[in-house]
Amino acid sequence: MTVLAPLHFDDAREAAALAAFLTRLVHYDRAAAVRLQAGGGALAVFGRPPSFEVLAIRTARLVDAADFDVTVSAGELLDGIEESAGKAVVPGAVTGPPWAGVLPPRSGWRPVEGLPTAAEMRGAVAAAVAEFRRRDGELPEERRTRTERDLIGREIWSRTLAPTGLPLRAVHAAQSLGFLPPAGVAASAPVALFASGPWLRLRTPYGSIALRTAAPTTLSVAPATPRT
Repeated sequence: MTVLAPLHFDDAREAAALAAFLTRLVHYDRAAAVRLQAGGGALAVFGRPPSFEVLAIRTARLVDAADFDVTVSAGELLDGIEESAGKAVVPGAVTGPPWAGVLPPRSGWRPVEGLPTAAEMRGAVAAAVAEFRRRDGELPEERRTRTERDLIGREIWSRTLAPTGLPLRAVHAAQSLGFLPPAGVAASAPVALFASGPWLRLRTPYGSIALRTAAPTTLSVAPATPRT
């Protein structure tokens, strides 16, 4: 098994930000795997939180010229991060899940117009969570099943932000993973949407959410608790 040298980040804050992302990812799936791609002084970390059926992408600047492509345990990578030292030990490779073999393209992205502001997107997520809870509470006891709740969740989170075609679940994922800019810095932290073939990518200064719009999706039963 190939042992990779420790990663040295350009700034200790890069290590802290990556640790925060991995912590959220492991919260949703303790057995989560992430695909790492390093090259050109940068590291890209791809994960797939199961509650949202999207790809989450976090990047970090590196000091060294690391060059590799490997899938590892998210939890083990998190354990190997030394925030104060600004470095991380890359754990041994694991057998990658199916999604790790289908990543968004690196080029060919074009801007998509009509994306609401970060504040409006946070409001849309909050309204959707409130609607789910209301409709769930209105279900009679005999219909309060996983199937019924899944139907409600699928209907709500499959709605798109007109006219962008971006499913609301992608925005929910961005907020839950800490990618949407908080209220106080939204003006200085632009959020943008891009498309490349069947892919959409919601990009913020804190990370990106990507998904294939042409493929069918399955949502989990209930919305995760939103985070900022």
